[in-house]
Amino acid sequence: MASSPASRKVLVPIADGAEPIEAVYIIDVLRRGGADVTAASVEDHRLLVEACYGVKIVADALIADCTATVFDLVALPGGLPGAARLRDSKELELVVKKQAEEGRLYAAVCASPAVALVSWGLLTGLKATGYPSFMEQLAASGASTVESRVHKEGNVITSRGPGTTMEFAVALVEQLCGKEKADEVAGPLVMRPNHGEEYTIAEFNAMEWTFENTLQVLVPIANSTEEMEAVTIIDVLRRAEANVTVASVIDKLEIVARREVKLVADVLLDEAATRTYDLIVLPGGLAGAQTFAATEKLVDMLKKQRDANRPYGAICASPAHVLEPHGLLKGKKATAFPPMCDKLSDQSEINNRIVIDGNLITSRGPGTALEFSLAIVEKFFGREKALEIAKAMIFLHP
Repeated sequence: MASSPASRKVLVPIADGAEPIEAVYIIDVLRRGGADVTAASVEDHRLLVEACYGVKIVADALIADCTATVFDLVALPGGLPGAARLRDSKELELVVKKQAEEGRLYAAVCASPAVALVSWGLLTGLKATGYPSFMEQLAASGASTVESRVHKEGNVITSRGPGTTMEFAVALVEQLCGKEKADEVAGPLVMRPNHGEEYTIAEFNAMEWTFENTLQVLVPIANSTEEMEAVTIIDVLRRAEANVTVASVIDKLEIVARREVKLVADVLLDEAATRTYDLIVLPGGLAGAQTFAATEKLVDMLKKQRDANRPYGAICASPAHVLEPHGLLKGKKATAFPPMCDKLSDQSEINNRIVIDGNLITSRGPGTALEFSLAIVEKFFGREKALEIAKAMIFLHP
């Protein structure tokens, strides 16, 4: 059901309590596929959405402004109470029902198949999947449940949770734009070859990572930061009950990320720099990483972190464009986004998805961001905690 590039319009409704990984992955991946994606708030007269885990996203439009538009796809993220707030939006209900009646694509992940689509009568007689704890609700609605990570039936595509959303989003690209475009999008994501299986870490010079009372983490963000990486790190570490401070390195809290997702930081870097952190971790995105590298205060914080033997990390473009040029990889094994690994002075371990060397952790790209974040959880809290979170997110088979 591929449509011409000019007409691939996608609606991604978002609400307070939405699962941020699901919302951001869908938006980001579909924009990579060339779709014209509108992130629409279902909150009354308010573009700023407070997603789960304190992630703040600014929508492109209000749902009321989207009801007259014809979309090729409407894709619902999950999360609670986000899915219920989507269900209760009369404007969204009308849009999705019209989508179904006119034979166009609609999709949902996590809680939304059971909470929203079932409530609107849009899964009756169809096979669908969803978050494991909602499968009984799906079955009771007249839908047939399947445990696939992503399932397509007719014009509806459903998926299970945050850990299946990248696969789900790539499947949506395939439905909209064809397999060739989906493959083109999937390659640079550095997706897992073995979805659902346990992740592995390459570790050298192992040391214990410790903290007192509550784990304190700094996640800087900038314009053109890779939104999937930033949101995944924040989400997963807050699931582990870390105190994560999201700091904007520009002069305002709202940043426009790599794929035009607008995120709002907790503080500006100047305020964040007055505190000490157990971990400083950088998302990627080339232009965002270059901004980090040019931010003297952040580089100084990273050097102090290294010198105090406290953990620091980076993913995607940031190992090559921030850590390497400032000497923060000296004597360390690391990895980075594959086309940028030639900038690393030690390339002996670049093919690993996660590399830990003493107090340094690095990783490759959006498709490794969940493993990267879970590896951080594992270093501070142990593998059992990391696997518990991974299974709850359906990153690993539940």
